[in-house]
Amino acid sequence: MEKKGVLNAIDHFSKLKILVIGDVILDAYYRGKVSRISPEAPVPVIDIESKEFRLGGAANVALNVKHLGAECIVCSVVGQDQPAQFLKEMLTENSIDTSGLIESPQRHTSIKTRLVSGFSQLLRMDEETTTPIDKKEEADLLNRIKSLINDYKPEAIIFEDYDKGVITKSLIDEVVLTAKSQSIPIAVDPKKDHFLDYSGVQLFKPNFKELKEGLNLHHLTTSKSDLEKAFIALNGIMPIEKAFFTLSGDGVFITDGSLSSAFPAIKRNIADVSGAGDTVIATAACALASGLDMASLAFISNIAGGWVCQFPGVVPINASDLKSETEKHFSNGR
Repeated sequence: MEKKGVLNAIDHFSKLKILVIGDVILDAYYRGKVSRISPEAPVPVIDIESKEFRLGGAANVALNVKHLGAECIVCSVVGQDQPAQFLKEMLTENSIDTSGLIESPQRHTSIKTRLVSGFSQLLRMDEETTTPIDKKEEADLLNRIKSLINDYKPEAIIFEDYDKGVITKSLIDEVVLTAKSQSIPIAVDPKKDHFLDYSGVQLFKPNFKELKEGLNLHHLTTSKSDLEKAFIALNGIMPIEKAFFTLSGDGVFITDGSLSSAFPAIKRNIADVSGAGDTVIATAACALASGLDMASLAFISNIAGGWVCQFPGVVPINASDLKSETEKHFSNGR
């Protein structure tokens, strides 16, 4: 891992085109003050003072990709509803291509509404459709993805799965086959439903909880030997090139079965861990597309994921901040 090469790779992000496939989510924050208990039930009454909407799920991954300097197209299925319009407007405002979005009258766009008072989240309300997309929606989305791959010629593809029904096994199989025919690497941020459906991808990035549940290894620890054994078990079921495990307070671990690297979590003042995984997969995919070695990929992705946790709510990291943080941690000998 060489400092100049890593910094040059971050500069190279601006030359990349990335396709993000997955569940887009609209994150809503209703903020206000609580000063009384409702006379109707023993619950607090919040007087709403402001409303804020942010990109979530695969849309937040796309936002991180864009802030890192790369061009990005997001591919998903949304409803014909107001949350979908909000998402499209926000994506367009951030110069993210929405031509990969398919509208369906049968689905509700995922919106997660948080009621927040001070620094405390009082309640979250989810409005969404989580059943798998139907055959027509799947065919429409797949045709759109294949067309975009041929026309857009992305340097990498990200699968961002939140188990909301957009990603199906047959969609995964077809996209992997298409990408392989054009030598396009795929990075995956999986969830439980399709955890073992990504055979042949170049980078597989579960968090520790997802890894334990996906492999049914409930006594797994974050030791090097345990994580290497987990890769062997994973690769025996679903052959992949590299596994990148995010371990929360224990940092990150990456392996291809022959070489392994681990980086501890960087001590920071943590405000909110929401969206950190989105930042990590966006950074890792850009690093993968730029040809960085495994250790360097894990190193800068670990930095990026920790950096966004310093801020409340879901926020992206930009290339200049990533370069600055990378230089700082190289100087610290990490």
